[in-house]
Amino acid sequence: MVTTTTEFKSVYGPVVSWRYGRSLGIDPIGQTSVCSFNCVYCQLGEIEIVTQKRAIYVPTDTILSDLQGFAPWDVDVVTLSGSGEPTLALNLGDILQGIKEMTQRPTLVLTNGTLLDNPQVQADLRYCDRLSLKLDAIASLPLNRVNRPVDGLDLDKMWQGMLDFRQQYSGEIGVQTMILTPWDRDTRHEYIEMMKALSPVEIQLNTPSRPKPVKRQLDGRGNHYDDRSYEVKRLKCVEPEVLQRFAEEIEQETKIPVRYRG
Repeated sequence: MVTTTTEFKSVYGPVVSWRYGRSLGIDPIGQTSVCSFNCVYCQLGEIEIVTQKRAIYVPTDTILSDLQGFAPWDVDVVTLSGSGEPTLALNLGDILQGIKEMTQRPTLVLTNGTLLDNPQVQADLRYCDRLSLKLDAIASLPLNRVNRPVDGLDLDKMWQGMLDFRQQYSGEIGVQTMILTPWDRDTRHEYIEMMKALSPVEIQLNTPSRPKPVKRQLDGRGNHYDDRSYEVKRLKCVEPEVLQRFAEEIEQETKIPVRYRG
């Protein structure tokens, strides 16, 4: 039986990812989950602190010390994600520079993009090689229903921050979109126009096939197993054919490669 992990380690894995290969996880957030979203499908369970306030949650020296124990870093990528939104870490830039100097491996940041209008966040993210942006909703109602953001989040401002960052970022940007129910034609069309403007190197369409812990679980950061010692909730998924048709529509209209997983 897979048991719950209760002891926090800032480095975990490697995690086998269908999107990124063999990935070593870096958690700059810590034991308590902190995010600007509380997504209904979050693999961590319910987010404990929903905020947009940046802080040093895990000292840079702690992360680099933990990382040293994983040498020689036989992985495809070192990924910052973990227990919430990594751009909330005020020491994000220092962490990314330290990882690169120590491991000489590509770095990836998984972000919901809610802080990309912040100039310091933009500066910090220039140190990463790849950025994966979450974009599950293009209107306020589905954003509030699916992502359950921090109070006062402005979707238009968030999107403009993504576009502004795209203009100055020299690394690779990908987009991840979770689809819980089929989108209507107008929503699909608007999303496609947004992708044309953002011009990511790849789009990934997902549906919530992973179970969501009913309560916060630290080991939700890594690979998932059916045999868990804690209660989980399974969300309804859209049929793979829905993702396939949307992927084909996006590729036809944008020429951007799309991968999907149901």
